[in-house]
Amino acid sequence: MIPSRQIVLEAGDRVAPFVHRTPVLTSRLLNELSGAEVFFKCENLQKMGAFKMRGAINAVQQLSETQKKAGVVTHSSGNFGQALALAAKNLGVKAYIVMPSSAPAVKIMAVKAYGGLVTISEPTLEAREKSAAAIVEEEGAVFLHPSNDLNVIVGQGTAALELLQDHHDLEFIMTPVGGGGLIAGTALAAHYLGTNCVVVGAEPREVDDAYRALKSGEIEYNITTDTVADGLKTNLGDINFPIIKELVSDIIRVEEDGIVAAMKLIWERMKLVIEPSSAVPFAALLKEREKYRNKKIGIILSGGNVELSNLPF
Repeated sequence: MIPSRQIVLEAGDRVAPFVHRTPVLTSRLLNELSGAEVFFKCENLQKMGAFKMRGAINAVQQLSETQKKAGVVTHSSGNFGQALALAAKNLGVKAYIVMPSSAPAVKIMAVKAYGGLVTISEPTLEAREKSAAAIVEEEGAVFLHPSNDLNVIVGQGTAALELLQDHHDLEFIMTPVGGGGLIAGTALAAHYLGTNCVVVGAEPREVDDAYRALKSGEIEYNITTDTVADGLKTNLGDINFPIIKELVSDIIRVEEDGIVAAMKLIWERMKLVIEPSSAVPFAALLKEREKYRNKKIGIILSGGNVELSNLPF
């Protein structure tokens, strides 16, 4: 069942006092390179450096007082961990964050700086989930999934909501696809606020579970996760996938060199610090430029939490 328009609009009102209304930027050169008119929604400039602040603050606000006293827990490679730690801090709630040992050091340090209580796990989804479940059992904390929780999903969609309020005539919005929370939330915003606005996902070919899921109609999984886009290694969930299946038009797969080239272009030409995951939708647009020629396209630049000592270019 698709959440109502009211739920989407209420999320926008709920998160507004706690997040930046991030700018929408354009680049004449990148328009020329892509053949389209592109509007970049700069969630890399969001509080804690990524769109995930939106979903975290929307979800934490809706907990009961008893739940808030017990605290919240999640597992995250970095961005949602940072978001939940900061959102919880803003609302006086304790946050337990399970992070894989493979998470970038900059993201682990950031979670701690926001007051999150970090537990390091083995870098597998099974290990992360087991560690989070143990904290729920021991502390009574409420588990919030990074991407497969409805309150998180509609919170993430407020980035697209703002983008469409600023540019109501967009023909497409492109987002990266990892766990599916951003693209599902974006699809809801476009469904209710766009005018025939089509949502397109982009993901690395090395982790193309969402592409395969849209084809098969079932949640798919990845055997390997060998991609520079470390934020896109997770798979879809049973709450966001039905939204994606109904409202997302297409998912484009891109190669690793295309991701790095797109990231470098945005750094050099727009002077924006973005992480590799953020570059994936622009890489997809460049790959399929003929299909989207002369179209008005919004792109969500999902985050800017990059480890400067480990740039891919």
